[in-house]
Amino acid sequence: MQAARLLEKGYSQSEVARRVGVHRQSVSQWATELAEKGRVGLKRAGRAGRKPRLSADDLRKLEVGLKRGPETLGYETGLWTTRRVAHLIRQECGIAYHPSQAWRILRQLGWSCQRPIHAGRRRCCNITLTGRLCRPLRE
Repeated sequence: MQAARLLEKGYSQSEVARRVGVHRQSVSQWATELAEKGRVGLKRAGRAGRKPRLSADDLRKLEVGLKRGPETLGYETGLWTTRRVAHLIRQECGIAYHPSQAWRILRQLGWSCQRPIHAGRRRCCNITLTGRLCRPLRE
């Protein structure tokens, strides 16, 4: 709303962008909305970016699956890797994620990365999460 006040006072779009700390093209879009629909048009902007593919229900199912451990998916060890988490997401929710995005979802759920107590025989390029030590941050 600071940008709307500045635009209404007659500041240039470039000056508004500098003062608010956004790109000039964003201010240009806001100025168009402000001219066409007033401040009400600016309030209806909605969320920026792509809508999440996992619903709140999917995230709950995923957390339950994480707590059950990777052995329930047929893995021999109790270590979670991002690749295994991506597999869990695909199994539980039917949505394919790249392992790098699986880490982002773990962080969103409040899970932290812990080093395993014993090093495995084979190294993996993925971040390793241990079944015993990887727990929600909120507990």
